Order: sequence, then structure tokens, then C-alpha cells
Amino acid sequence: MESDIAIRVENLSKAYKLYDNPVDRLKESIHPFRKKYHRDFYALNNIDFEVKKGESIGIIGKNGSGKSTLLKILTGVLTPTTGTVIVNGKVASLLELGAGFNFEMTGIENVYFNGTVMGFSKQEMDAKLDAILSFADIGDFVHQPVKTYSTGMFVRLAFASAISVDPDILIVDEALSVGDIFFQQKCHTRMEELIKNGTTVIIVSHDMPSIEKYSDRVLLINHGEAVFMGHPNEAVHRYYALLLNKRARTAINLSSDAKHIHNNKLPGCNGGIKDWPSENAFFDISNIIIIGNNEIVKCRKIALCNQDGQSCTSFCIGETAIFYTEFEALEDTDVPITGIEIINNMNLVLHSKGTLHHLVKAPPFLRKGQIIRFSQRLKLLLAPGDYTFIVAFATMKAEDYEHAHEMEAALLHSKINAVFRISQKEKITVREKEDGLRLPFYGFVDLEGDAACELSSA
Repeated sequence: MESDIAIRVENLSKAYKLYDNPVDRLKESIHPFRKKYHRDFYALNNIDFEVKKGESIGIIGKNGSGKSTLLKILTGVLTPTTGTVIVNGKVASLLELGAGFNFEMTGIENVYFNGTVMGFSKQEMDAKLDAILSFADIGDFVHQPVKTYSTGMFVRLAFASAISVDPDILIVDEALSVGDIFFQQKCHTRMEELIKNGTTVIIVSHDMPSIEKYSDRVLLINHGEAVFMGHPNEAVHRYYALLLNKRARTAINLSSDAKHIHNNKLPGCNGGIKDWPSENAFFDISNIIIIGNNEIVKCRKIALCNQDGQSCTSFCIGETAIFYTEFEALEDTDVPITGIEIINNMNLVLHSKGTLHHLVKAPPFLRKGQIIRFSQRLKLLLAPGDYTFIVAFATMKAEDYEHAHEMEAALLHSKINAVFRISQKEKITVREKEDGLRLPFYGFVDLEGDAACELSSA
């Protein structure tokens, strides 16, 4: 196997024998002419894929599609009926957390036992123990038998013992949603560290945002067969199409989409752009960083102004910033969508909102050569400091755009076809207020609300 391949799966199938009656199993085993009383059920059927070292692969599909069976074969829990699986490196798996734990043993004893199963020596586990216990954070309970643990403590130790050993390959099955929110945040941070450090990751989840966040490519399985392997956004889109028992449309039917959207008024729509800034208000975007596909749509202009329409990058807390963007269609596209992301110095996205969230009335499609303009107002209720912003462009089918306000968040997310994101070299500075309470809140962002006070008699 090539040195850069972590996992190779070729012609993999897993079949189970299904019997209508328990006695049929016995009949089959003793029948002199080997009469077959069973029917074959293929949990997996002729699966092929490769995973390169350092690559993150998501695996998605409906319940019963074969995802967990595939992971169990990759980890050696199950053997395939046909085909080959080659795994190159030490594997840590999070399939059923703590499945190998002995409830009579202490937490520390289980940590060492789990490490031995993964192929680590006692000396290696000695070096990793402090990190594992720190991550689990269950205190002196590590010296007590696991059978005395609460569910939360058990999950924390099981996760920590698997994810804190710096494996070559990490296989995760629905394990990132364990514990409370604070532990979940810690788990996600650790996942990001492992991926950054070059760990090969295989992740199965029904949480599509996590799949898209961590995956370089996504394998979609349906009824035991691989139906797609490729870009996460497209895989998620196809997954939801399967859930809805609809075939994903591959062609743009511009005429039907146009008729559909013009005959129905979108709720909450607003009008056009009232005041377009002068040319000198726009940034020099000759050196912008574009992430994505800029062969479909070209960004022509970006401006950031204050309420007076003047170019501005420094605002007081609570002042309104207005973003202006202009795009040219290089190909025919669906409904155009744009949005703004505000990012702080810790690289956290503090705010991300666009024309879709505002249900802006947008054209049902763009023809090649057409130019479209957007404006977006943001009230900067942010802590004093410097921020960067990203301009994002996406498209959506006209029918989906019209019914966006009726969709659940995960489904809506899958309908958005991201085109590109522009990392603008300009920054936004937010200053303390110049009147009233100069610093009206603590933290990253301000949340609207109120407070009250009254005297109470004893």
C-alpha cells in the first residue's frame, strides 16, 4: 500500500443470513443436500474508497444504511463477507463509548487496559495518563470502580481515554454530543487539534454541521451501497434529498423557477438599495483572498460605510455599519445570496447573517453577464476591539428560497450551495461609546434586554 494511504477499502461487502424461523437454522445445518433456508441481507455491498493520511472523511446515510457496520469492520470488530480492508496506523475508535471497560476495575485500570488494546505500551500510557485524566476531569473517582460512576463521569473518561492518545487514525461514531455543553466544547476543540496535527479522521454523525465542519470529503451510503463520495456540501444536499424521497435536481430550470417565485410574495421582503455609495468609498479588492469557486460569480466591489454613506472602518459601540457588495454572473446561476461574517481576534465567528436570513426579495436566477448589488446593515453591538469580516456568496434553488422560512435549520443549511467566501484585508474597529456608559456590557456581544429594580419592605 502506498505510504500516503491510511485506509483502503476494496469491494467490501457484509452479508447476514436471515431466517424466517429459528428452526430453519438447524434445518439448514443438517440438511443432506445443503438446502438453503435463509436469504442474504447485505448490510454493505461492494464498497470502495481510500483515505489519505491526514484526511478527514465523513460518512452519512439514513438509519440502517450500513454506516456503523462499516466502522466496525474498519476497527476489526466485524469481519467482512467479501473484500479487503487495509488500515495503516494505530486506531482509536469512539463507537460505543466505554464498550471495552470492565465495570469492576477502577478508572485508571480501564485507561491502561484500553491503551493496551489500542497497541500502546505501559510506558507510553504512563506518559499519556496525566493528559487523559485532565481531559476527563472526574477527580479522585479515577481510583474507584467504574460501576460507581455516574453516566456523565463514565462518558468523560471513556472519551478521554480514546481521544487523548494521539492516534494515527481516529474513528468516531456519534460521539461528539456526549456530556454537557462544556465537555462537548472541549471535545470539539480536541478534534480540531487532532485534525490540525495530521490525524486521519473517520466521522459518522447525523449532525450535518459537524460533518461539514470536519470533513474534507463525505461518503454517502444508502441501503449498504456507496452512492456518492465528494464535497461535503453536495453530500449533505443529497442526504436530505434521500430523506425527503426526492431526487436532487441537477439542471437549472430557469423558466419554471422564475414563474414559481414571481407568482408568490415572499414574507418579510424589503425593497431595493436606496443609496449606493460613490466610487471612492469602495475598497481596493485586487488582493482579496477568495476561498471557493470564483468562476461562477465575480466580486466586483466591496464597501463599508457609516450611516452618512461615508467610507468608514471605525465605529463606536452600537453604531450601524453598512456593507455594500456588487457581483457579476459569469454563468447562469440560481437565486443569489450574500452575507457578512464578523470574526474576532480569537478567530471566532461572532455573527453571520445574510440576505436569506432577512428574506430579501431576490431574483430567481442570474443570467450570465448580469450584475447584482447588495447592501446589509449591522448594528455593531460588539466589545471594543478589532474585527475582520468575510463576504460570502451562495446560491439556492428558487423553490427552496421561497419556502426557506418553513424549513428546519439543518435542512435549510443543506439547501444552500456555497460558491465562495472573500477574506477582506480591511478590518473593523469598535470603540467605546462617546456618551452615556462608555462600556455598556462585558463579553463579546451585546444582547438586547432590560433590567429592573425596586425596594422591598422587610
